[in-house]
Amino acid sequence: MGLRKQVKMALEKELETYKQKLPELKAEEGKFVLIHGANVVRTFTSYEDAIKEAYAEFGPNEPFLVKQIQAIEQAHFISRFVEPCRTSPSQ
Repeated sequence: MGLRKQVKMALEKELETYKQKLPELKAEEGKFVLIHGANVVRTFTSYEDAIKEAYAEFGPNEPFLVKQIQAIEQAHFISRFVEPCRTSPSQ
């Protein structure tokens, strides 16, 4: 058998950090957390402030995660079998 190289998904470390730190972050539910690698950098009251800080701190080439703190994640379902909009001008 050949060796199998494990490839990490983008932001995998940051998402893992979020899951690990969620019990501590729940006290600030609704705010936005900035995570870089295994570090929770800071929380913010707005997404825009978190993004501005992230780019100022890490630039456009370093991975970081800005995520709203939610004790219960909402599930999203998207189907590819959605009917086209019938009110569209092109129809």
